Amino acid sequence: MSIRGEQKRWRRLLLVAALIPMVALFVSACGGDDDDDGGGGETASADPIKIGILSDCEGAFGDFFELNIGGALVPFINRGATPVNPEKPSAGVEGAEIAGRPVEFVTPFGCGDETPDVAIEETRRIMEEEGADILIGPLSGDEGIAVANYAKANQDKTFVDGMHGAQDSTLKVQAPNFFRFHLDGAQWSAGAGDYAYNELGWRSAVTIGDDYSFPYTGVGGFIAEFCGVGGDVVKRLWPSLGETDYSSFISQLPEIPEEVDGIFAAVGGTGTIAFVKQYIEQRGPLPEGAFIGNIFYDDPLVVKELGNSIAGAIAPNETAADSNEPATEEYLAEIAAAYPDLEEFASSVFIDNYYKNAEGLIQGLEAVDGNIEDLDAFWEALSNAEVQAGYGTITLDENRQAIGTNYLKQVSENPDSGKLEIQTIRRIPEVDQQYGGVFTPDTPSPDRNNPECEEADIPWAGKSEEVDFSE
Repeated sequence: MSIRGEQKRWRRLLLVAALIPMVALFVSACGGDDDDDGGGGETASADPIKIGILSDCEGAFGDFFELNIGGALVPFINRGATPVNPEKPSAGVEGAEIAGRPVEFVTPFGCGDETPDVAIEETRRIMEEEGADILIGPLSGDEGIAVANYAKANQDKTFVDGMHGAQDSTLKVQAPNFFRFHLDGAQWSAGAGDYAYNELGWRSAVTIGDDYSFPYTGVGGFIAEFCGVGGDVVKRLWPSLGETDYSSFISQLPEIPEEVDGIFAAVGGTGTIAFVKQYIEQRGPLPEGAFIGNIFYDDPLVVKELGNSIAGAIAPNETAADSNEPATEEYLAEIAAAYPDLEEFASSVFIDNYYKNAEGLIQGLEAVDGNIEDLDAFWEALSNAEVQAGYGTITLDENRQAIGTNYLKQVSENPDSGKLEIQTIRRIPEVDQQYGGVFTPDTPSPDRNNPECEEADIPWAGKSEEVDFSE
């Protein structure tokens, strides 16, 4: 039991001893009987489990706030909680309970702006001022590294990620109380470099991505795989996150196919929309078979804004919007039932990732019967959780980082109907964070210049599975 939990237990005992000289009845009421102890070997407290959720409601990712909060709350709704307002996830839920123990959410939910300073301010508010036991979040890369380091310095609390993609937060920081039940940015790129080289015939590429940790990781995954199988990355461009005028960067992109075979783009958030529009103005339509985007380029919120102008892109990430598998259909139905307005965005990674992390958290709580006072047992249960998600199974490695399935999608315009279509074309199972040893705790962190472009043995190269969900 933690020092904090022990102190609270003794305060309750003293209070009851003063009021009712029957301490045995108190212990029985709060602790259960000998036949129903918590999974950690101690009885669970009757106090509510206090949970905070941290996302971004401002900055480049502010448009995804309600999607994040909704994704995190649906697993609790599946277990009996009721949305306060089905049209607004951030209004919260009532009646949440896990393993017979009430759950209380800290509101207002955490509001970041993609900067680590604000993320830590909100983390401190939630964990220190409001006394939360568990944090779900944050959203963005630099925020995630900061929160992981905060977690490492505050090991009386538990942290489960939201959806940030920076590699360092698990591979380098390795906080024993920080868990991530989704793939990182490099894992989200898995399959793209191999496909570009061996299926599309690329031999050279240029990359462009926002100048911070998540795109470093995502671009790094593409470079590791594309160069690993024999390709060459001739230039790396890094506009600032939140840039609105990409014209100077677009002018630096080599001509396709005269100078380079393809582009890998990791410009994200609201920048995705501005970048694609300006690219089309300066260069024309996205070159089919020569443009690969990161997780944003088939996101339903981005597609809704850009429409058919996104046609021609190939997009890797861990969702498959056209999947008709039973697990996917069940997941989509859960989102629609809880928050009808989110149904059209249900395949977004911004919902899916927060959902998976909340589901992993709940499975850990259920495994210890809600007993979070025995942190060692609780963390072991979280480490061993196996999330049967809508798009594949998630397990955790020794650094509490997800191992799971990634997908490649083709975004195109149907020649008959003129409608935009997203078709899954490849599935890459069992994607691990270390890319077969390209990324390790001892290698340089992904940045503007790392990883280097060199051949490597990528475990899944040449082994991705063809997928056609229309059959």
